Amino acid sequence: MNSAFKERKDRLQVFRDYREKLLSKPIKKMNHPDTWQCNKCESVFNYQEISKHYFVCPHCQHVHALTAQQRLDYICDENSFIETFHSLKRVKKSNFPGYENKILKLQETLNMNEAVVSGVAKIGTYRVALCVMDNRFLMGSMGEVVGEKITRHIEYATKKKLPLIIFSCSGGARMQEGILSLMQMAKTSAALAKHDEAGLLYISYLTHPTTGGVSASFAMLGDIQLSEPQCLIGFAGKRVIQSTVNEKLPDDFQTAEFLEKKGFLDQIVERENMRSTCIQLLKIHERGKK
Repeated sequence: MNSAFKERKDRLQVFRDYREKLLSKPIKKMNHPDTWQCNKCESVFNYQEISKHYFVCPHCQHVHALTAQQRLDYICDENSFIETFHSLKRVKKSNFPGYENKILKLQETLNMNEAVVSGVAKIGTYRVALCVMDNRFLMGSMGEVVGEKITRHIEYATKKKLPLIIFSCSGGARMQEGILSLMQMAKTSAALAKHDEAGLLYISYLTHPTTGGVSASFAMLGDIQLSEPQCLIGFAGKRVIQSTVNEKLPDDFQTAEFLEKKGFLDQIVERENMRSTCIQLLKIHERGKK
């Protein structure tokens, strides 16, 4: 077997194993419905207690994944979120083996049509357009529907003159949809350019992980770039970059903390401060328009 092909196959298997691990325990509950266990230190907590800690382990401070709905519950004013573009579907089916069945199964299991939820809500009384990605749906990868939904919602925000917040969490462009997934990078970026020309605010909020085509497009185009702690943020993998440049990279390379030091992020925000930080930025932006 060609060594380059074998190396690529091994890397793909590593990604699959990592994806399955995340899908199996993004926010892990034990058998008892009121019990929750940390994925890292395995400390056990009451589910309601850990929810009040925003799913950040009080013992080891590990930041666990949130579902799109959980994040919306934390950041939006109560009962203010109205979903948009929920029924979008792909125009053409993929010939990738097993892909269509996997999509249908995820839609049924997660009660989501795709890896992103879009809508309008109030955050501290400020009306905002929101997109929230969910890594349970094929690692939050961006295919035709994800890109179209985000693009339409950016255009909606521009038309309605609304500030925009996108919470990114993605393994990158979705290879099962080929060139159509790569097209979404340019499409979302073009829509953001028009949103910017209209003088509107875009807050890009990165969560773990934000990689590939998503990091190379809308995720890194915010007027304000925020991130949660401990996030993996990058385009290509660390091993690929090391083998290309023939240099040893720092241990914290492609972490949120590393990017903040290098000026790619404006601020790393603890999850408990997520809502208050967004309200503060929206308030500053509102004052600036007067």
